[in-house]
Amino acid sequence: MLNQAPAASRLHIGLFGRRNVGKSSLINAITGQQIALVSGQPGTTTDPVYKSMEILPIGPVMFMDTAGLDDEGEVGTLRVNKTRKVMDRTDVALLVFSPQVADWSLELEWYQAFKARKIPVVGVINRIDENDVDAALFEEYFDVPFVKVSSKTGLYVDKLTEAIQTYAPVDLSGVALVGDLVNSDALVVLVAPPDKQSPKGRLKLAQVQVIRDLLDHHAMALTVTDDELPTLLASLNRRPDLVIADAQVFDKVTRVLPGDVLLTSFSMVLARFKGDLGLMVEGARTIDSLKPGDKVLIAEACTHHAMEGDIARERLPQWLSQKVGGDVSITVNTGVDFPEDLGQYKLVVHCGACMFNRRQVTTRLQKATQAGVPVTNFGVAIAYLKGVLDSSLRAFEDGHASIEKR
Repeated sequence: MLNQAPAASRLHIGLFGRRNVGKSSLINAITGQQIALVSGQPGTTTDPVYKSMEILPIGPVMFMDTAGLDDEGEVGTLRVNKTRKVMDRTDVALLVFSPQVADWSLELEWYQAFKARKIPVVGVINRIDENDVDAALFEEYFDVPFVKVSSKTGLYVDKLTEAIQTYAPVDLSGVALVGDLVNSDALVVLVAPPDKQSPKGRLKLAQVQVIRDLLDHHAMALTVTDDELPTLLASLNRRPDLVIADAQVFDKVTRVLPGDVLLTSFSMVLARFKGDLGLMVEGARTIDSLKPGDKVLIAEACTHHAMEGDIARERLPQWLSQKVGGDVSITVNTGVDFPEDLGQYKLVVHCGACMFNRRQVTTRLQKATQAGVPVTNFGVAIAYLKGVLDSSLRAFEDGHASIEKR
């Protein structure tokens, strides 16, 4: 639906706990709807389940229901591993307890994992209608706020909603994508070349998000293809305050754009919004140190059918090889899974990640940094390869917004 917030812009709330502690029924209680399958049989939830909802007063959220942390057997181990990957996109973790369970060693292990990732945790003691307990007993072992609830009767569920709002890391609806780069009434030109891989009649998600953010900040957005840009510039009675282009057409845009007009790319905007643009700029500059045969990981957030001219499989490998003076060894990774052994690569080049939330992007940046591997993204890398990186960073430096991670 057009009025729905993109999944990447929602607060991602992960529910974690043993089997049969009531994680699914808790989602139903919070939302007031029967949206999660509930059963008295332990292990009803197998693979992670994602539910997009609007929760007042929080706003758009994504609930992530997971398999039990104590799942057993070979298949159970696989399910728990999938649950661990849900941490990569979790903004707030609800660690759910049952009053009937006195051994918290498993919960302590997961609590330490959340703490290491700096993921806010809210402890939830469920089923107090069956056995009420003192939250102070839990707080002696877990340095997190606790809320006692009954998902069956709805008792104190409103307190849990308040706790989620209090401990959410950011107000996602209040963070500007590009609106803080320009004044109200600014004229911003978006250069969006036709993309064979986008569904017919649709813009890329990043382009749609930028347009909406500009409108929300009372700026004017004009969208053209790269071929139409010269005609548009000639017809305007004022110069654009900012041009945001697909990095693939930087060459064509810079040839017709006046030198004093600020230019950047959709990927750079997303890098600043979701990750760390400064880190990605540093990563792009390490391209000079690559040698023929070096391994480079190109990561895409979404999966799609590759066509002729695919940016990840054809254009970026070609431009990197030209820069290096010989073929580099390219591995393309798509979807939510990410390689564990990053140490074999000399560089990670990520897409703009319009389909990922901020937590997923920063988690991947952290994994690359911990492995000692430079990381950049498509737009930043292309700008560097085409020799326009410094000029394309002016939009973030000329008295506007810092390129450092916010």
